[in-house]
Amino acid sequence: MSALKSDFLRTLSERGYIHQCSNLEELDALAAKGEIVAYVGYDCTAPSLHVGHLLSIMMLYWLQHTGAGKPITLMGGGTTRVGDPSGRDETRRLLSIEQIDANKESIKTVFSRFLKFGDGPRDAIMLDNAEWLVPLKYIDFLRDVGRHFSVNRMLTMDSVRLRLEREQELSFIEFNYMILQAYDFVELARRYGCNLQMGGSDQWGNIVTGIDLGRRMGTHQLYALTTPLLTTSSGAKMGKTAAGAVWLNEDQLSAYEYWQFWRNTEDGDVERFLKLFTTLPLYEITRLASLQGAEINEAKKILATEATALVHGREKAEAAAETARATFEQGGLAAGLPTVEISKTELAAGVGVLAAFVRAGLAKSNGEARRHVQGGGLRINDEVVKDERAVITEKDLTSEGVVKLSLGKKRHVLLRPI
Repeated sequence: MSALKSDFLRTLSERGYIHQCSNLEELDALAAKGEIVAYVGYDCTAPSLHVGHLLSIMMLYWLQHTGAGKPITLMGGGTTRVGDPSGRDETRRLLSIEQIDANKESIKTVFSRFLKFGDGPRDAIMLDNAEWLVPLKYIDFLRDVGRHFSVNRMLTMDSVRLRLEREQELSFIEFNYMILQAYDFVELARRYGCNLQMGGSDQWGNIVTGIDLGRRMGTHQLYALTTPLLTTSSGAKMGKTAAGAVWLNEDQLSAYEYWQFWRNTEDGDVERFLKLFTTLPLYEITRLASLQGAEINEAKKILATEATALVHGREKAEAAAETARATFEQGGLAAGLPTVEISKTELAAGVGVLAAFVRAGLAKSNGEARRHVQGGGLRINDEVVKDERAVITEKDLTSEGVVKLSLGKKRHVLLRPI
């Protein structure tokens, strides 16, 4: 591969974002001239995006930051009604239109942290594919678009083939998803001059299908660019914890808990994650990656603070770092820790220790909490819980008027009576 000329693709390459590209040389030439119009689609399946979406958001950020072109964030108000089968072992639960719209409004908020929206030639725009998908007339769509698709080829796509090989049901509505995603690409090309779709490596087949549909329907040349499937150095799927998905919206996961997620990065992932999830210059990342022994923890704190600042803002990131310092290094009780409210009446009557930890989200069930007690992993106000039948009452309130619940050394929640 010849040396990349554009700042955009050179940056993506140096930082490890590129998995596959349909034509890197041609795309590089467009980027060097600032002529890329790129989109990423986000279905509205939950009220928040999660860490798994960050790679594609960061690619949109670098597109705009390097002056390579115009970013488009596409809300899947239409495709969410169908459900993407990619990477799924079972049919997605169909959401109501009201739930999809509520999710769409909720997930919109994160993009303004990364992108400048406006009317300028390289300002980002936000669109919704419901605008062109919902009004489609079925017979006309089959004649105009459906005729370009081969069922034989559709059956070879991973999202379909794997489900069939495992003898898992694939609904007809899901089978249509790739057609709608391909049609999105064509509509964006026609309406907004879009020429690039970016996404995760699991979307490669769907994106290339869109390129082929564009060729058949007479658009300009379209391109595909995907990111690698992200796993940790131990092989775990990125973005999942014992407590569930690592959400980007603060009403789903506090800034402190988000900071803590990055602080817990494995040693072998620090350099890679600094490149992918922060905007620190590469020379600084190289310096941080060279730290050895206990010093690597300082690099993890910087990773946590910089990654949190991108999503939640610098002030909340610094506050989360200070909360962690006060909690772990000084042994204090920081007000910034996640908090669960409980009625004063309920606390006066007494709350079972197992139920309290489940309520705080530190255990999924009483059985799990019981196993943590047996392993010495639960603490109340920094004292190890030894009796699974213990009850938390007003007597356990600290001078700050809360009860501190801890799982291991790194997960803490305050129980606050109201």
